[in-house]
Amino acid sequence: MTPFKTLPDAPKAIKKALRDTRHGRTRTDDYAWLRAANWQAMFKDPTILEADIRAHLEAENAYMKAAMADTEALQKKLVAEMRGRIKEDDSSVPMKEGPYAYGTAFRTGAEQPYFFRIPRDGDFNDESIRETLLDGDLEAKGKAYFDLGGFDQTTDHSRAIWSYDDKGSEFYTLKVRDLETGKDIEDRIENTGGSGVWAPDGKSFFYTEVDDNHRPSKVFHHVIGTKQEDDRLVYEESDPGFFVGIAGSLLDDFITIDIHDHQTSEVRIIPTSNLDAEPALVAARETMVEYDVTEGGDVFYILTNDGGAKDFKIMEAPVNAPGKANWKEVVPHQEGRLILAHTAFARHLVWLERFAGLPRIVIRDRATGEEHAIAFEEEAYSLGLQGAAEYDTDTIRFSYSSMTTPSQLYDYNMATRERTLLKTQEVPSGHNPDDYVTRRIQAKAADGELVPVSIVYRKDTPLDGSAPCLLYGYGAYGISIPASFSTNCLSLVDRGFVYAIAHIRGGKDKGFAWYENGKMMHKKNTFSDFIAAADALVAEGFTSHGKIVAEGGSAGGMLMGAVANMAPEKFVGIIAAVPFVDVLTTMLDDSLPLTPPEWNEWGNPIASEEAYDYIASYSPYDNVGPKPYPAILALAGLTDPRVTYWEPAKWVAKLREATTGTAPVLLRTNMDAGHGGASGRFQRLEEKALEYAFALKVAGKAER
Repeated sequence: MTPFKTLPDAPKAIKKALRDTRHGRTRTDDYAWLRAANWQAMFKDPTILEADIRAHLEAENAYMKAAMADTEALQKKLVAEMRGRIKEDDSSVPMKEGPYAYGTAFRTGAEQPYFFRIPRDGDFNDESIRETLLDGDLEAKGKAYFDLGGFDQTTDHSRAIWSYDDKGSEFYTLKVRDLETGKDIEDRIENTGGSGVWAPDGKSFFYTEVDDNHRPSKVFHHVIGTKQEDDRLVYEESDPGFFVGIAGSLLDDFITIDIHDHQTSEVRIIPTSNLDAEPALVAARETMVEYDVTEGGDVFYILTNDGGAKDFKIMEAPVNAPGKANWKEVVPHQEGRLILAHTAFARHLVWLERFAGLPRIVIRDRATGEEHAIAFEEEAYSLGLQGAAEYDTDTIRFSYSSMTTPSQLYDYNMATRERTLLKTQEVPSGHNPDDYVTRRIQAKAADGELVPVSIVYRKDTPLDGSAPCLLYGYGAYGISIPASFSTNCLSLVDRGFVYAIAHIRGGKDKGFAWYENGKMMHKKNTFSDFIAAADALVAEGFTSHGKIVAEGGSAGGMLMGAVANMAPEKFVGIIAAVPFVDVLTTMLDDSLPLTPPEWNEWGNPIASEEAYDYIASYSPYDNVGPKPYPAILALAGLTDPRVTYWEPAKWVAKLREATTGTAPVLLRTNMDAGHGGASGRFQRLEEKALEYAFALKVAGKAER
């Protein structure tokens, strides 16, 4: 019996057949017209969206609103609950740098943070000593969407670069603020990636420019007081499959240009002693070889998979001769121990690694080579390494949480091994960790691999199969989903839900091979792993088929579309946020923002018939068929440059036509936002409340 008892007629998209023939195969797309011809310009000015497309998206929004109308009171209740768990005037613990310590904080009721600084050893809880440098709420005033990007101060602490995006299209504007006057100077840089790196003298900075296809492909050098059109082009990447990024070093000795796709990288460096120097190549790119460089005084430390080091190793090379011929091993490769990131300080080398599915931080004394690790005892937990803003220090910062333990922030003395607890996440409405249980089970995949599943539930939840479950998955780009504390999911857990995360292939949860076996011609492992996780939760009594709501976003939205096609009977509902569901069409169009860089993740169906056929065999949009689909809620962003709005719009139209069941297929497009949804912290709660109200409704728990 459907919980959607009375519904208006659903929008019915008109059909305009578009045929495409590749490798002798012809596909017909009836809904290709939903892609605006002027999409590139529309991302910068959403008001020019074609009228027929806007009318269809608004009709879909109205239908979704009508379908969920009986949950409006529940949504408000969920927002109030989730907001009640947020410390509204929360503050970060400022990071020490020179004579100051820099941090961010919120004012009660504010959607956006403000940036502040205090004297180096001041008490950050004393608001009277906080100097407000940038007020996000003030800058966002009058804008439907506003996302703050980077904030980076000069070495002499007199100026800062800051950035914002007010469309959701991720074209960031850079401005320069005089920290003495609190006002922006005239310099203004458009269409950037969102951050910049100062030269040590504070008179110029470097930034990346994003082209019309939303690819950061150029690095420029801007001198304060000059116009953007006069900026010097420092580096331009000609391969559309590669993205460009920039970074500074703790010692301010180098500007680093990082050029990468999903499997290959190249680094070039500019000494800050000669800002006009041509960027010097560290090691030429080699397909499937990745490396990352961090400065360590007279050496560079290089994290790399070179030489078959699948789970990465750390090398060192002289700063004045960093070429590959001079690389010397410091931390050897160890299969199954994936090194994720590294940083160097005057006396220590630090890295974050993942072993047996769990993270740990390792510290190495640079003089003696002695190593020790920071780890915890819970079955599933999350560690974050913040490091430090200064090079000559023995103190780093890290965070710890689990699915039942609120986040804790520590300073850690690498020499004495002393931990200092700086802050524990406050839950103003109250939270007793003893009321909850966190578990990790292993689901047996179709090929025998064991898939970790992290779980949290209330102690009093019956484990007899009667509990509903929200099962979250992502499984792409090597991204691991941490088993961290979430206040939002407690609104489901407190209503009797089991909340679970499937650590499926495509991420790096069990090492680099876990990623490799969930990409390209192994992509279907991601989907079958997720279904195996659902089956394991049922087998162990956590829930039952027909009580599981699946959730995923972006590439995880592809996962949602795939499992909806493969096993619709195992899910009572599916939440797909900005879902990448039209994989084949997108990978066949190299004019789209992310297509060329994505070929290393999914395959290139333009060049390869084999890749074409494999993608066609799982692409959610191409495999929609006559079957009883569960209730589906798809969420899109009009100005999303990553997963364009027309993908979920087309998918929903095709699903609605094909389904043989009675469960509704709903689409909600945020007409004022992009990939990340609403920009304000409380506005985001409204979107989450909609998702959770949908989950509760399809699970028969909406009355709570």
